[in-house]
Amino acid sequence: MTDTTPARLLKLLSLLQTPREWPGGELAERLDVTPRTIRRDIDRLRELGYPVEASRGSAGGYRLVAGAALPPLVLDDEEAVAIAVGLRAGAGHAIEGVDEASVRALAKLEQVLPARLRHRVSSLQNATVPLARGDGSTIDPRTLTTLASAATGQERLRFAYRSGDGTETRRQVEPYRLVSTGRRWYLVAYDLLREDWRTFRVDRVSEPFATGARFTPRPLPGESGGADGGGAEDAARYFARSMAGRQPELRLDVSFAAPAEFVVARLPPTLGVPEPVPGPDGESPGGENSGNGCRLRSSCTDSLEWVALRLALVDCEFTVQGPPELVEHLERLGARLTRAAGAPR
Repeated sequence: MTDTTPARLLKLLSLLQTPREWPGGELAERLDVTPRTIRRDIDRLRELGYPVEASRGSAGGYRLVAGAALPPLVLDDEEAVAIAVGLRAGAGHAIEGVDEASVRALAKLEQVLPARLRHRVSSLQNATVPLARGDGSTIDPRTLTTLASAATGQERLRFAYRSGDGTETRRQVEPYRLVSTGRRWYLVAYDLLREDWRTFRVDRVSEPFATGARFTPRPLPGESGGADGGGAEDAARYFARSMAGRQPELRLDVSFAAPAEFVVARLPPTLGVPEPVPGPDGESPGGENSGNGCRLRSSCTDSLEWVALRLALVDCEFTVQGPPELVEHLERLGARLTRAAGAPR
C-alpha cells in the first residue's frame, strides 16, 4: 500500500457507512481515483471484514450491508460529538434501560476522542441544563466513565465518598462492576481499607482517580465465578442481597383502576408487574367504572417517599391495601397537597 491508501480507505469506508448505494464512478470522483482503484479498495475492505455488496449494470454500485460481526465504525467529528453527548446525557441520569453497556461505550469513545472534540462535548454538556428527576441525585458522566474504565481495566481506584448521614471519607477500592437500578447507579467494589466488599452510590462519589495499580479480581461472596465467570450477573445478585439487608422490605399490595398494560408502561419494573383483575360487574378494583383493572403484589426495598411518588405518577386512580406505613405516608402526603391546593392566592 502507498502512504495515501489508508487515508483513502477510511474516507471510502465513511462514505459507505451512510445508508445508500454509491455508484463506482461517483466514489472514484469523490476520492479522485480511477474506478479500478475503487474496485481494489473495495476488495481490501472485504478482506478486513466489511461486508460490501456490489450490484452490476450501468446503475450499479456499492453499499455496506449488515454482517455476522460488527466491524469498526468510522465517524466524522459531528457524529462522534453527537454520540458522546447522547451517551453522557443518558448515563448521567440513570434513565431506565440505559445500563452498564452504555457507560462502557462512552468510556471507549471518550478515550479515543481528539482533544478538540472532547472540548466540544464538554462545552455542550456544560451549556445544557438537565431536567432533574426529583430525587436530587445527579451524576457527572465523567465519574461514570472513570469507574467503568477502571473496572474494565482491573485498575484500583481512589475517590471521596459521602455517606447517607453526610460523613466524608476517602476510599481506595478494587472496582468490580457498575450496577444500574433504573434511577441510580451503584459501584460494587472491594474496599481495601475495610478489607470487605461494599456498594457505593455513584452520585455520592467525587474526585475519582484511577491509580494505575492493577489487581486480580476477587470472587464475590457467595459466587464462584469471579470476574471471569458470571461477572455482571454475579454483581447484580450481590447488589440485590446487599440492598435487601440494608433497607426494610416493603410488601406492596396496590389496586389500579386501569388496565395492566397501562400501569406497566408507567411503573418502574423494580416495583414489580401488576396482574389483571376484573372487578365485580365490570368495575375495576380501584373503584372506577373504567373496565378491567389490575393489582400489584410485590416486594421492594425502596423508600416510602419514592414508592409513593411513582404510584402517583402512574396517573390513574389506585388504592393501597398495604403496607400500613405506605398507607400512612400517602395520607399525610395527600393532606399536605390538599392544604397546598387550598392556599389563598
